[in-house]
Amino acid sequence: MLCTKVSRENEAGTVPVYLNVYDLTPINGYAYWFGLGAYHSGVQVHGIEYAFGAHEYPSTGIFEGEPKKCEGFTYRKTILIGKTGMEQAEVRAVMEELGGEYRGNAYNLITKNCNHFCNDACVRLTGNPIPSWVNRLARIGFLCKCVIPATLNSTKIRHHRIEDKPCEEEEEEKKKKKKVTSDSNRVISSNSSSSSSLSPSSSTIRRGRSRNRSRRKRALPPSSP
Repeated sequence: MLCTKVSRENEAGTVPVYLNVYDLTPINGYAYWFGLGAYHSGVQVHGIEYAFGAHEYPSTGIFEGEPKKCEGFTYRKTILIGKTGMEQAEVRAVMEELGGEYRGNAYNLITKNCNHFCNDACVRLTGNPIPSWVNRLARIGFLCKCVIPATLNSTKIRHHRIEDKPCEEEEEEKKKKKKVTSDSNRVISSNSSSSSSLSPSSSTIRRGRSRNRSRRKRALPPSSP
């Protein structure tokens, strides 16, 4: 289902910006018709969907994924917010900038959730906000505990965060260093074991030499008185 939204500004851009809306709970099947409901949303632009979720670290909580297929939620509808003239690199720069404000450990269902992020992102990209009904339940905070299950108090990230790629490279470098260290330790241990295996033979040779010397001394005739 695709809805359209009239832009408040002249649409100088040609790239469409969509808002993909997902259901957080089956209650939305009834609450939607009363202008309520608990929703997750993501901003789709240049074929990538950007969303915001919670995690325990003070780094960006913005993640990207395949449009209309956010894991853990039920897709409901897509809304055309407007158009942007930004290229994909410029859009990514906007998301990285918003990541400083939307950190994973700053997620709050009432004051800083995925819909707040989508609204800010859409305003930055198109100049238009998202429809008010998408985040209406957050503004009626005293009803959240009654309508939203306790398990939905945080939207855990299940996709790759924007800053994950450099972290993966660092992890690969660490693994390589560990492998080199383990290999060097194996070489040292093998050298020590070989030296220890040689030590008994050298001691045997020394004992053999001492025995030969003692035999030679015993073979000498006794001196005359």
